[in-house]
Amino acid sequence: MKFTADLHIHSHYSRATAKNLDLEHLYLWCQLKGVHIVGTGDFVHPAWLKELEEKLEPAEEGLFKLRAKFAKPMDAQVPPACRGQVRFLLTVEISNIYKRLDKVRKVHNLIWSPSFEAAKKIQAKLGAIGNIKSDGRPILGLDSRDLLEITLEADPMNLFVPAHIWTPWFSALGSMGGFDRIEDCFVDLTDHIYAVETGLSSDPVMNWRLKQLDRFVLVSNSDAHSPSKVGREANLFDTEFSYRGIYNALKDPKDKGLVSTQEFFPEEGKYHYDGHRACQTRLHPRETIKNKGLCPVCGKGVTVGVMARVEELADRPEGEKSPRSRPYKNLITLPQLIGEAKDVGPAAKAVEQVFHNMLATIGNECHILCDAPLEQIKKSAGDVIAEGVSRMREGKVDIAAGYDGEYGTIKIFSAKERKAIDKQLALF
Repeated sequence: MKFTADLHIHSHYSRATAKNLDLEHLYLWCQLKGVHIVGTGDFVHPAWLKELEEKLEPAEEGLFKLRAKFAKPMDAQVPPACRGQVRFLLTVEISNIYKRLDKVRKVHNLIWSPSFEAAKKIQAKLGAIGNIKSDGRPILGLDSRDLLEITLEADPMNLFVPAHIWTPWFSALGSMGGFDRIEDCFVDLTDHIYAVETGLSSDPVMNWRLKQLDRFVLVSNSDAHSPSKVGREANLFDTEFSYRGIYNALKDPKDKGLVSTQEFFPEEGKYHYDGHRACQTRLHPRETIKNKGLCPVCGKGVTVGVMARVEELADRPEGEKSPRSRPYKNLITLPQLIGEAKDVGPAAKAVEQVFHNMLATIGNECHILCDAPLEQIKKSAGDVIAEGVSRMREGKVDIAAGYDGEYGTIKIFSAKERKAIDKQLALF
């Protein structure tokens, strides 16, 4: 069975998240976006775990569904063209800050669990180590290797995935808080890691540059801090619709259950280039080297981004694939595409109206971006938006790359092009 899974999100108990980041709105937005299995996020937070137990009930093996009394009020907001089943999988992200090999390390890790019993065992262990109540993504003075050990002891079917492995400040290979090798982070337990997460600022091609990553399958997830961001990166599976199906697709190198991934254009991620946000300075790695790692405006050190860090650790030329490589698609979210076509921000009211009309007449966002015929998009939203989808599918976009915590900015059309397409339509 083919299905789309997004297994790294947060709840409203995490810092800097939307107030409506709850199960009901995740259920709603997963249908609008075309996501079939979504992570719960934050399962070690006591209040959130209690809410999960109250609102979810068992479905397929290791998966849960929203109880009918909570789902029913949201169903009326889902257009018939977008309706589909949504399942939840127990997930959490942990922030590990500790000293290893004479340096302070800051690594974010994901844990996926097949049962509340397994989740509660992890919660109990971590609650005895640090504060798990103040943030849905708890910050613990715990070695990543030891967190992996706790995870495996709680249930051998738990999955452990290093999160957004290139993010400079908080990741296994990050330039500021990480290591040079995954094995240096997880040492004797590295064999129990089957997948790593690319993160928004890198794509599979960049990760294929490192032979040390050949043993892992690459996964992509949204790291959503609001329901509307679900599915902006995701994984397409064709396997048994269950936790075990996902587990086997990641663990077994011969299992082809993970078919492909949906990715940001990596330049759009917050840390693709080097830079210094305080001075609004964006630097290509070559410029960073030329400036000796310093901001040309203020003279302070810049944040070294993902592109430079990949190049530093790469031992394979560009273009060669990893043995466990999968196909992937670079996507731009539909509100961004509509906003670019209309030359307004993605949150504009005009964008929202077109967005919901497209969902109602064509189907969910993933279908629109990846598969819907361009003629159908033209009929629903006009020539400019259809042309934008076409250019995205062909990779014909211009992006001012993200840096030092700032997202990259995408341009698909010039003002002249918008007018020319509109003029052609008027003449027609």
